[in-house]
Amino acid sequence: MLKLYHHPFSTTSRFVRLMLAEHDAKVDLIVEKSWERRPEFLELNPAGNVPVLVENDGPPIIGAGPIMEYVDETRGYALGDRRLMPNHPEARAEMRRLVDWFLHKTHDEAVQYFQHEKILKLELPRELGGGSPDNQVLRVARVNIKHHLHYVGWLAGSRNWLSGEQLTFADLAAAAELSVVDYVGDVPWDEDLNAKYWYARIKSRPTFRTLLADRLAGLPAAPIYTDLDF
Repeated sequence: MLKLYHHPFSTTSRFVRLMLAEHDAKVDLIVEKSWERRPEFLELNPAGNVPVLVENDGPPIIGAGPIMEYVDETRGYALGDRRLMPNHPEARAEMRRLVDWFLHKTHDEAVQYFQHEKILKLELPRELGGGSPDNQVLRVARVNIKHHLHYVGWLAGSRNWLSGEQLTFADLAAAAELSVVDYVGDVPWDEDLNAKYWYARIKSRPTFRTLLADRLAGLPAAPIYTDLDF
């Protein structure tokens, strides 16, 4: 039995949820608000952040990268030609580069600001930074997200999927990041149709339904969030 400690609007948690769904893995989802610093959770991960995956009585697997490798090593071969890890070393290197790009560079330069200002501030107590969004921060984020959207569009326009001919972990990482911004309606999809068509493909996969069902109290999803024909 798998247990995933996550937050619904943590992008790395969403990445893990997508990969587990693609592997048809049954998982018990446990919402963890890392700012609460729960002692029981800190015993699993002293850093206090999500995602953390636990299988049966095994040790905690901490962080999106290690979880990705663990899931592939324990379940990837069962997917056959649908394996999310490419077979060739050079293709694996490119896939890992893109996973790192989306989970770190795209997140750090754009996504984290939408996530924090529009979503997490609604949940955080005021003494920990909760409150109204900072519109100046959001203005910068809206400029930055365009650059990353164009990069997704360039990849999608020159390859079948983002890192090559088949769906890989790179597509799931990019989709997880953009999905949070899509929830609040701030992805400028009309800026890049290649990126939009790629996202429509992955958004239409049955495994994406777990993300489309997420809701945050006090903040309804943007109308296009669940629209597969956006």
